[in-house]
Amino acid sequence: MALQLGLLDRSRKTISKEGYVEVPVTGPLPGLEARLQEAPDFYDKNPELADLLADSISRVERVLLPKGWSILGKVIIVKVDPEIEDLVGRIGEALLDMYPRCSTVLLDRGIEGKLREPDREVIAGSAETETVHREDGVVFKLDPRRVMFSPGNLRERMRMGSLGGGETVVDMFAGIGYFTLPMAVHSRPNRIVAIEINPIAYGYLVENVRLNHVEDIVQPILGDCAVATPKGIADRALMGYVGTTDQYLDAGIAALRPGGVLHYHQTVPEKLYPRKLEEDLAEAGERAGRSVKIERCARVKKYSPGILHAVVDARVE
Repeated sequence: MALQLGLLDRSRKTISKEGYVEVPVTGPLPGLEARLQEAPDFYDKNPELADLLADSISRVERVLLPKGWSILGKVIIVKVDPEIEDLVGRIGEALLDMYPRCSTVLLDRGIEGKLREPDREVIAGSAETETVHREDGVVFKLDPRRVMFSPGNLRERMRMGSLGGGETVVDMFAGIGYFTLPMAVHSRPNRIVAIEINPIAYGYLVENVRLNHVEDIVQPILGDCAVATPKGIADRALMGYVGTTDQYLDAGIAALRPGGVLHYHQTVPEKLYPRKLEEDLAEAGERAGRSVKIERCARVKKYSPGILHAVVDARVE
């Protein structure tokens, strides 16, 4: 389980001790108790990025080096400070040295437009960027150079995998199946209508439905959820999009049967969380002539300085 969830601590060894096995983890596992390890046994420490580049960069450049990156399948994705963008080739090669199982490094400049298209380029390794990412028992095939995937949404994807059993679900911004697939694989709803406007992401959605053997549950639809979202059929509606999600709230609420649950994702200034999101839902409910009850507000991740990506669960009568 720890390996599937990306929570296995690879810096420590698994230890057999007094009839038990201590598995090192970086965080709590669902349904299990984690304890502080008394005598960890560490592997030899891998060199850090700054150590690998120490002989070829200045002290100022060292300070500006990326502190983190993400790995999807065999692809490493890294953001680099524009002030040291002339070093991206050396940074990419150093990352491949650190992760020999990976084959490609992508420079990430962000996500653009309504189709959520990444602005990324290969800076080291193979030009072949299609890969398979496995997470929590779910297979995601994708090309991270062409479609988005946020590792920071892991907990929310896991949570969706525990919801929706026996229900009819509408996923309004399905992408390659970020929330649809965990729900279909683990919770087994009666039906998920998964809508995606980006034809490339939609192609991967269709393939991932097949790879995860959930064709009997998921109905992929290529289209704009503002017009393609069905009305009055859903026990649960997912709105896993940020930035302009409030513009689609009318369609999300209209998709729900009375008593259905809406999962509304949106970016919001920290100072306005959760009040602004609750106001969005109250106004949309008033427009639809329906009551909206907030059941849960949660921070998904830090989106940018001073801005949160948050989610609100609301029951709509």
